[in-house]
Amino acid sequence: MWIAIIILAGIVILGYLVVRYYPTLGGQATQESKHRMNQSPNRVRGKFVNQIPTSMDMNLGSMMKVLIDFVRGNPKGKPNEPIQVVPLTPQQLHANEHTKVTWFGHSALWLQIEGKTIFIDPMLGIAPSPFPVFGGKRYSRQLPIEIDHIPSIDVVLLSHDHYDHLDYGSIKKLKDKVRRFIVPLGVGAHLVRWGVDPAKISEHDWWEEIEFEGLKLASAPARHFSGRSIGDRNTTLWCSWVIEGEQSKVFFSGDSGYGPHFKEIGEKYGPFDLTMMECGQYDTRWSAIHMLPEETVQAHIDVKGKVMIPIHWGAFTLALHDWTDPVERAASAAQQRNTVIATPRIGEVVRVGSPAVPSLAWWR
Repeated sequence: MWIAIIILAGIVILGYLVVRYYPTLGGQATQESKHRMNQSPNRVRGKFVNQIPTSMDMNLGSMMKVLIDFVRGNPKGKPNEPIQVVPLTPQQLHANEHTKVTWFGHSALWLQIEGKTIFIDPMLGIAPSPFPVFGGKRYSRQLPIEIDHIPSIDVVLLSHDHYDHLDYGSIKKLKDKVRRFIVPLGVGAHLVRWGVDPAKISEHDWWEEIEFEGLKLASAPARHFSGRSIGDRNTTLWCSWVIEGEQSKVFFSGDSGYGPHFKEIGEKYGPFDLTMMECGQYDTRWSAIHMLPEETVQAHIDVKGKVMIPIHWGAFTLALHDWTDPVERAASAAQQRNTVIATPRIGEVVRVGSPAVPSLAWWR
């Protein structure tokens, strides 16, 4: 009995030390940030909530079934060979063009819009995990460009604090290149712990608009959740983003289940020249927080998008579907709905307003 007690106590102490001192798990909000979060109409009893009921609870039987499914795996859940990316140079990333987007895989996107560079959810690590050595590895052996060679960045824009969107190692390497971090409520605490100057960070609630050197950015709703550590679920906000310049307008969905917020965003800010829409890591058992591909296309239509890039796929395996299912199903649904879909390789440029969009089925 005493041996069991000592082992249990050791586990508890180790867990406390990891949560307290392991920086990857993130930081704690300041009193000022907590006060602001508590004023949010999207917060109830200390937790952020979605616009509509969004259950993520499963009974014990369902949880065991999911666990068994993950243990069994899917032989088509990842590529047989590493994905080949399109290499980029710093000069290409900084080439002064009107508006263009370069996909870095999953939800990481390099946006150049009217002379400004915005890096969206720049998760550039090898695995979306607090302990990367144990996580499922990135499909490609390299990035389009190594982090050390990435040029200066005007804005890093974050949608929420999950590991596949906010990566400790990536932020540590990028932070000194970035002029401004624009994030949802509460997320700034993680950045501050990782050495980002608090003066560079601004936190925002849904429907807040930010002016940045001629651009208008608006934090908009998403249907999801947040959390990086033990007991912190939904203590920080999640969001989508509207990015509007003088001549072009784009929408980034973040992670989201399908919901009425897409039509709200379309009515308030649409139409959009380009949308970057979540399409991957879904399952009917958690479709409330991750859209199915057919819903992705409908969401694109709801926000009044002209061209859609499906994202949140092509880099990691975080669900049980075949790794190519997201883009195949989205492309099929887009064709049925007479919607234009762009399917760039990782590292390939999509130029907003161009009549030609990448459409090669490179994953086959």
